[in-house]
This record gives sequence, structure tokens and C-alpha cells, in this order.
Amino acid sequence: MDLLRTKSVEQSIRDTEEPTHRLRRALGPLDLTVFGVGVIVGTGIFVLTGQVARDNAGPAVALSFILAAVVCGLAALCYAEFASTVPVAGSAYTFSYATLGEFPAWIIGWDLILEMALGAAVVAVGWSGYFASLLDGLGVTMPDAVSAPPGEGGTVNVPAIAMVLAVTTLLVLGIKISARFNAVVVAIKIGVVLLVIVAGLFFVKGANYDPFVPPSQSTPEVEGPDAPLMQVLFGVTPVAFGWLGVFSALAIVFFAYIGFDIVAAAAEEARRPQRDLPIGLVGSLVVTAVLYASVATVLVGMQRYTELSTEAPLADAFKAVGRPVFATIIDVGAVVGLVTVVLILLLGMSRIFFALSRDGLMPAWISAVHPRFGTPYRSTVIMGVIVAVVSGFIPLAELATLVNIGTLFAFIVVSVAVVILRRTRPDLPRAFRTPLVPLVPALSVVACLFVMINLPVETWLRFLVWMAAGIVVYAAYGYRKSRVRAEARTPAEPGSAGHRPPVER
Repeated sequence: MDLLRTKSVEQSIRDTEEPTHRLRRALGPLDLTVFGVGVIVGTGIFVLTGQVARDNAGPAVALSFILAAVVCGLAALCYAEFASTVPVAGSAYTFSYATLGEFPAWIIGWDLILEMALGAAVVAVGWSGYFASLLDGLGVTMPDAVSAPPGEGGTVNVPAIAMVLAVTTLLVLGIKISARFNAVVVAIKIGVVLLVIVAGLFFVKGANYDPFVPPSQSTPEVEGPDAPLMQVLFGVTPVAFGWLGVFSALAIVFFAYIGFDIVAAAAEEARRPQRDLPIGLVGSLVVTAVLYASVATVLVGMQRYTELSTEAPLADAFKAVGRPVFATIIDVGAVVGLVTVVLILLLGMSRIFFALSRDGLMPAWISAVHPRFGTPYRSTVIMGVIVAVVSGFIPLAELATLVNIGTLFAFIVVSVAVVILRRTRPDLPRAFRTPLVPLVPALSVVACLFVMINLPVETWLRFLVWMAAGIVVYAAYGYRKSRVRAEARTPAEPGSAGHRPPVER
């Protein structure tokens, strides 16, 4: 069946060697780990900690971050096997093509583009708010019309647009330059986070941890399309606080870990992918989980959870204890640090778009590689312009949860695909093997589904609309232009330059 025609692992790897599509291999294990840490330590640590502690989990917010890391960790083990076995740009899209077939691969690629584009735009808007706040503290006030998010008093978000375009230019100039810039900024960001942990310990009060898990409170006002899908399916009234509150907070703090899978998207630019990719995937998650849990624990110890700010909780907590200098340092760290989140999300998005184009599911001219810089410059510029427009002109407050559902869907697909590839291609050399297959992939699927059903019904409906649009695009273009499908119908003569072995079915 054409829709389920797979692209062999060997063919995917062979495509990476074509001169016009060859990306420069310049990333080592430290680069990949820093990319993962750079994209994860961002909005979650600077914003979500206060929001979730105050409204959902109380002092037990650290447990929510740890549980979210466990969910991501199960998926990361599956990603690590795939990325080291199939070191090709495209992440879950490429893995799906090798196991589930072309149409499921297209759907996951379409989904990932939505996830990363919205994620980058949401973070760019958040960065703009911190930037405007920092300027205001220095005596420079920007008009809301050109600095506030659209729909929240702004007309066009100029700082967000300028930052996205600057990051896009950096990505075009080369992966190694981007990696070096990212390493410097991540070092600054981690320094700020460690400052929060160490300095904050001096202001922790034991009374603020009591009760660690506040008594549960029902929230019947969350109804209609804003209600979690679990409530609609099982008639469960959502609650804040209590152990159910800790679990429900997963659907929110999961956003904090969005993007670690971008390490897999950069597989084609790793020097030794079989060794480096598992280190980058698992290492970045371990580091960030420790940082998130530590910051959350210190934050709720510094200030009573009911009094936490939801806009800039770390900075405001230091202001509350009479240390405004630390608050300014945190604002600077947020302004600098959020830039790397946008950079790495754009990196992953452009590589997936590049992979779709190389396979013919998007116009072929998009997959051209810059002759000097060795980067997929056309896909990078297109994605950068789209994110700049979205962050500058479109209200995003109601769309942010689409990022979560898109990521969780990708995690489920990769977890299933690992089991399939073990059975269909047991002969493939695997530098890293997911432990306890099929138990770990099964746990990953169940954990992701649990988080997904805690997302609002409205998010599910929007996700289905985006998927339907993807089906229309595939039917109108991708199905007819697919390179794998065309080569399967008109195979080259054996021994000729264009000959490839038969495509797997």
C-alpha cells in the first residue's frame, strides 16, 4: 500500500551523503547536551514554577517536575536507540518513515512543525516581556503597541520579531557558530539558576513547606472546552492541590521539558552519532530535572506558595525578601537565556522541514544546503520568517497547549516505532539499546497518554483540525511528489548512479 510504504534505514543514511543535501558534521557530545539543556532551561524555570506551585501543586511542585522528567525520560530512551541507529535529520519523522510508513511519517512531521513553531513563538513573546521589563528598569519604556503580545494590548511585537530574525541569521551562518553561541548563553543561564538555588537557600523558611501537599480543592468552574479531556471522558471533577493536583500539574510543567528531542533532530550533524546522541538526550534531561526540582524546592521555601507571582516568580521572590539586586540578575538571565530556547527550536524545526523536502513531501528546492556554511539555509529562513510573523502578529495565549499535545503525540509514535523496528530489522547494528523492550516503550506510551488526557478538550479539537489540514496538504502535494514512491514505481537499472535497493514495504 503506497500510504504505508517505508523508507529503508540504508536509504535514509545514503541520502545524507548526497553532495547537495549533505549537512556538516560538527557537533560532539557536549554540544548536543548543551543544546538539550539550552532548550529545556527556559520558560519552565523562569515562569512555570510559580504558576504551578500557586495554582496546582503547592510546595509539592518539585514532584510534578520530577514526574514530568520521568515521562520524558522513558521517551528519551526510545529516542536514543533510534537516533543512534538512524542518525538522520528529522527526528521522529525519520524514525516513523522507517517503521510505520510514509503517511504516518508525514503526519508526525506535520505535527512536529506545529509543535516547534508554536513553541518558538510562545518563548519569543515571553522573551519580549522580560526584555521590555528590563529596559523599563533601566529607564527606557517601550510603548505597549510595539512590545506587548497581540491581543494583550499590543499591535505588533517588534522585539520578538527582531530576536527571531537575528537567531535565524545565526543558524544560517553555521551549526558550529550556533553551538558556540549557545554554549556561552547556556553557561550564563545555568549560572543564574545556580545563583537562585544557592542564594535562595539563605531565605528558606521551613514553615512555607507545611503542608507539603496541600489539601485538594475541587475546581468545578473548569467546564466546557476548557475542561480536561479526562473530566469529559470519566466525569471526574478536576481538583487543585492534593495528589491529584500534583498529577494534573504534569500537563502544565511538561511544557518545561519541550524540545529535548531536538537533540535527535540534529543527528545528521553529530560527529559520532552512535555514541554522542544517547549522551546528549539522556544527559540533558538528567541535568535539567535536577535543576528544575532544586529551583522549585527553593522557591516555595522562600515564599508561601499562595503568594507567588505567576509572571516572574523567581525575581519577585527575591524582591519579597528584600534582595532586588538578585531580581535584576534573574531578569538579565531570562532575557539572555530564552534566546537559546528559540534558537534550538528553530534548529529542530528547520531540520525536519529539510528532511520533508529531501523526501519530496515538500518542494525539493527547500532542501538545498548552503555551499559555504553547510546549513539548510532555505528551510531555516522560511521557518524563521514564519515564527517571526506568528510571534509578532498573532495572539498565542490560547494556542500554547498545542505544543504539549504535539510533543506527546511524537513521543508515543517513537515509543511504538522502537518495538516495530526491533521486530522488522533485528539485524541493524544498535550502538544504544532501549532497556527492557517492550516494557519501557509501553510505559512511555501509557505515561504520555495520561498526560494528554489531562489537556483541555479545546486543545484536542485544535490538534485534530491541524492534523486534518496536514492530510489535505499531503493529498494535494506530498503523495504525488514523494521521492520514495516515485523511485519504487520507476526503479533505476542496477549499477546506475541513481540505483537504490528496493524500498521496504
